[in-house]
Amino acid sequence: MATRKERCSKCGVTLLVPLEERTIYCPVCRGIIICKTRATPPGPVVIYRVWPSQISPQLNPPTPAHGRKRAVLCGITYQGHENSIEGSINDVSLMVNLLNKKLGFPRSSICVLTEEERDPYRIPTKQNIRASLRWLIQGCRSGDSLVFYYSGHASQVRDRDGDEIDGYDEALLPVDYQTEGRILDDEINATIVRPLPLGATLHAIIDTCFSGTFIDLQFVCRINREGYFKWDDHRIPHAAYKGTSGGCAISISACDDHQNSGDTTAFTDNATGALTYSFVRTLEKEPGLTYGRLLIAIHEKISKKQDKIGLKGSHSAQEPVLSSSQRFDIHSKTFTL
Repeated sequence: MATRKERCSKCGVTLLVPLEERTIYCPVCRGIIICKTRATPPGPVVIYRVWPSQISPQLNPPTPAHGRKRAVLCGITYQGHENSIEGSINDVSLMVNLLNKKLGFPRSSICVLTEEERDPYRIPTKQNIRASLRWLIQGCRSGDSLVFYYSGHASQVRDRDGDEIDGYDEALLPVDYQTEGRILDDEINATIVRPLPLGATLHAIIDTCFSGTFIDLQFVCRINREGYFKWDDHRIPHAAYKGTSGGCAISISACDDHQNSGDTTAFTDNATGALTYSFVRTLEKEPGLTYGRLLIAIHEKISKKQDKIGLKGSHSAQEPVLSSSQRFDIHSKTFTL
């Protein structure tokens, strides 16, 4: 892809941008700059979010192409913390294998963040997670398929901007959250949901506690054992917009906002998240299934294991949740990444 150098008029940093781009987003000062030089005739203004090479050369995006697949997989075990998690890195390994070998995601387009990575920019710190989410959405266009996966701790904090029905924001806990703080669902939504363009699809698979509305999507699907479902509207009048820029965002979460999830050896000898294991094994065994069938199958697998270890019906039980930026018939729409 042909490129040229442009200097940010606000902070002075030099950025490498495609020849045809007229407007760029500076990741240093977060300003939007109109390019001075244009190698092509004027056309529609498109914001191109530049991924700065100084952050991490390995994370530079591939050349934009129609129908591109890209994923960010984040697994945090909190090594040395009092509340460490065993299965998060195993979860990420399961997801890498599924996306790469079964669903056609190039390995070079899968960004993995765990504490075991040698690249310091792949450690799941608050700064690195933020940067990876910006990379995920950068340059996204119609036909693209994006995946955000998270396995780690989460928490709830009181909602201060009035956009949560239950009065609480959900928050991702980076490995350095004790010093750098959390990443709120408001920020995750603003980063990877709202910019999603028409024709693009984002799937989030969230294996953590309090995760029902983890990326703040507008509609939450409720389904019973017989497969009957309805969509709950989580939009609040006069609150911040949580929808996309025309694309479709769908999330599959480990549990509801008031529930807990955890890693377990109930499925295999190695600890894994109940949602992750059930999600991966279902897709491996039943290709071409609908969202309804996927959700029911995950429910069944988790319910059987919970019943076996005596958690079914207890406060520790978890019920996977489907949420979306759009309402649709979950029994007719085929799940595809």
